[in-house]
Amino acid sequence: MDDCIFCRLVRGELPISKIAEDEHTLSFLNIVAAHPGHGLVIVKPHVENIYSLDDTLAAAVFQATTRLAKAVKAATGCDGVTLFQANEVAGGQTVFHFHIHVLPRYKGDELLPFWPATAPTREALDEMAARLQRAL
Repeated sequence: MDDCIFCRLVRGELPISKIAEDEHTLSFLNIVAAHPGHGLVIVKPHVENIYSLDDTLAAAVFQATTRLAKAVKAATGCDGVTLFQANEVAGGQTVFHFHIHVLPRYKGDELLPFWPATAPTREALDEMAARLQRAL
């Protein structure tokens, strides 16, 4: 896609602070970082979201994400790492090219609000598991 910001980065049309690159993925620092070391891992071909990833790209992006998470932990000394990946507007996606955020986290940083915890019944859990199994 000609106007996709991440496609433009892959093509070298815009500057990035590259961390790593392989046949299928590109990793670089986020220019709107939550903390120093906040990286992004993207797939090189234009794939809008997780639903469109084939098995090869899915494996490659998660392998690259694992490598980056280990590097972020080692280089920043952070207390933990959060992986964030959103799909579709309702899911919080703002750039419609598959990517994963690798966020260094520190005790007490309160970066991301988390959902309120609920405790569904075992029956409700089993019913949803069955629905998901059928969808697979």
